[in-house]
Amino acid sequence: MKLDDQLKAAIVKMPVKEKDKLLLRLVAKDRKLVRRLVFELIEGGSTIDERVSRLKKDIHDDLFKLAVDHATPGLLLVFYRHWNARITEHVHATKDKLGEVSLVFYMLAEGLRIHHKMLSSFPERRSDTLAPYLVQRTKAVMAKAEKLHEDYFIEFRQDLQELLQYIWAFPPTAAIAEDLQLPRNWSH
Repeated sequence: MKLDDQLKAAIVKMPVKEKDKLLLRLVAKDRKLVRRLVFELIEGGSTIDERVSRLKKDIHDDLFKLAVDHATPGLLLVFYRHWNARITEHVHATKDKLGEVSLVFYMLAEGLRIHHKMLSSFPERRSDTLAPYLVQRTKAVMAKAEKLHEDYFIEFRQDLQELLQYIWAFPPTAAIAEDLQLPRNWSH
């Protein structure tokens, strides 16, 4: 909503203490803004690597917990969607494009590294919703990766190569990958 010029002028003339109260009330209502301010003001914007490492560890731990809890393709998809949302929160707070790419490739590849035997033990029709998600998410994030400087490719190259190998080795994802013209190897 656009503010009226008179309202803007009145806000500027308010006492500082009153403006601070209003600002704090407004900020508290926006979770994304709170996370961004914590990152920029409290952490000083210097904790991106620590955040990425912590997210990777949490993803790995959750995947192993999922393996113990009798994983299915549907549960793996729920896991992927949950962690994709957490990665998106990280990106909103930090504006970390490299982190987004490396975390998504890590999440998808690690899920397939740990659960590829489980996926192949189920009938292919059980992967009807997981397979398109894997291929489409991979393709979308590959497009983001292409926009990064090539010096950053080392951060995610191995995970992406393994992810592509798993996608092309698993029949439900291979068929979709062929339709979407997903490469078999990432040549960068």
